[in-house]
Amino acid sequence: MEIFTIITLLIVISSIFGYINIRFLKLPTTIGLMIMAIVLTLLILISGLFDDRIINIAERTISQIDFSNLILDVLLSFLLFAGALHTDWERLKEQGVPILILATVGVLVSTFLVGTVFFYLVNHLLGFSVSYIHCLLFGALISPTDPIAVLGILKQIGVPKQLEIKFVGESLFNDGVGVVIFLTLFNIANKGLDNVTTSEIAILFAEEVVGGIGLGLALGYLTFHLTRTIDHYETEVMITLAIVMGGYLLASKLHFSGPLAVVAAGLFIGNSARETAMSETTRLYLDRFWELIDVFLNAVLFVLIGLELLIISYESTYLIAGLMAILIVLISRYLVLKVPISIFRERLNFVPHTDLIMSWGGLRGGISIALALSLTADMNREFFLTVTYVVVVFSIIVQGLTVEKLIKKLGISVDPDRKGH
Repeated sequence: MEIFTIITLLIVISSIFGYINIRFLKLPTTIGLMIMAIVLTLLILISGLFDDRIINIAERTISQIDFSNLILDVLLSFLLFAGALHTDWERLKEQGVPILILATVGVLVSTFLVGTVFFYLVNHLLGFSVSYIHCLLFGALISPTDPIAVLGILKQIGVPKQLEIKFVGESLFNDGVGVVIFLTLFNIANKGLDNVTTSEIAILFAEEVVGGIGLGLALGYLTFHLTRTIDHYETEVMITLAIVMGGYLLASKLHFSGPLAVVAAGLFIGNSARETAMSETTRLYLDRFWELIDVFLNAVLFVLIGLELLIISYESTYLIAGLMAILIVLISRYLVLKVPISIFRERLNFVPHTDLIMSWGGLRGGISIALALSLTADMNREFFLTVTYVVVVFSIIVQGLTVEKLIKKLGISVDPDRKGH
């Protein structure tokens, strides 16, 4: 099947599901679309019991989509930029230290905590043999919260701005750091620990993080300079599109972190360039354009996540390991959040129960699945893909649908005027 046909089918399905959700289900868009995609997939699987032609066509179609490259090399750059573009830097800066700790040290600690506990439980409780380094890879891909999923849910809930900025800031940056940690561990797993020195690991990590942020700020400044010298909204919006696409490609060629580069560029453009170098008309069109890109690509992404149900393995050991992983990930995240939030609680006036809310509201999404798909066969790819899928589906559907109820039950007021914005 031609790529244009596949893209057309995805857009048609996403549009139909989007209409049904808005008209009848009235769920948060990301959750509604993914639930319908999963239901469609289950119907296809059931139809295979009577006639395998439909399921064969569906499996062939899905198998032709390189989900990992589509997420990491295409969708991620646009979605991260759209999220960063509308993030208030001044509010983010106020929470800078705890966000920085959570997005770096927090992800690293969570990687080892999740990987270590999962390794011992799977090997000793389930009797399934899997290596420690591969469990650490799983810890790295599942520890970062997915900004795409988190932002989609927060817009629907209308949480207090003070709480939202912590969610947004952490998820935007821990995603990029998580990818860097994953790539570092992937390199160790491929070469062997004996063949990789500590200095090589440090250089790789620093190159990805510092290089990515530095490139992003440079691209942001370039956009600021270019848009300041003209007043033509079509061209200025086109420049931001070029910065995202060209910047992400340049980052990958330079071995810098593409996610961190577009986040840094988005924050710079969304605050400095947007406010001082663009006219009111340009700001209006810039916001509308990137909001539309965000909604459109989110719809396609979560439909794709639902359809990926066709290609995962349903071995009972894998599914049980997935259920175990849900608890491990949630408990690990709570423990990782507890310390920095306790330290900064009084100085930064945290919303009560922030650690519990951020633990339950820290959703996983397409990025985790994309990283799991990038594992090789000798890294137990099928096993970790199924486990990751179970965690992601539980995260988005169960946690996503109940986080608002949790917030209300804890006595945190939800702002009805901010719902859907």
